[in-house]
Amino acid sequence: MRRRDAREFVLSALYQREFRDTSLKEMLAEINPGDQRSYIEQVFAGIIAHRDEIDALISQRTVGWRFERLAFIDRNILRLGIFELLYLPEVPPEVAIDEAVELCKKYGTDNARVFVNGILDRIWKGKRAIKARGGSQ
Repeated sequence: MRRRDAREFVLSALYQREFRDTSLKEMLAEINPGDQRSYIEQVFAGIIAHRDEIDALISQRTVGWRFERLAFIDRNILRLGIFELLYLPEVPPEVAIDEAVELCKKYGTDNARVFVNGILDRIWKGKRAIKARGGSQ
């Protein structure tokens, strides 16, 4: 399995979790993740563990649009992109943003590409500004 396929699987798993509490183990039993198993487990568990923090970041940046109004799929693409940006230093920020935009092209709503790109870009620039000032994150 390629990393892009693993991201699609994580997105699917997150989307399923919106409607029913299925374990990742059950969902993984349906596929052969190959060498991407640890990535899938790390990202899925990380998003679940940091969901409130990630959702707060999204809410802060959706000016004029309530978080609850976001389409489930767009919301989960953002969660995945933000997790990669903030918690996976081995994933270059440009890759995290580009992959999220690609997921939007394939699965997102009509204007999701621009919306997701804009939010992830602001989060990345904010992270860079904090680092430049000597802060952590």
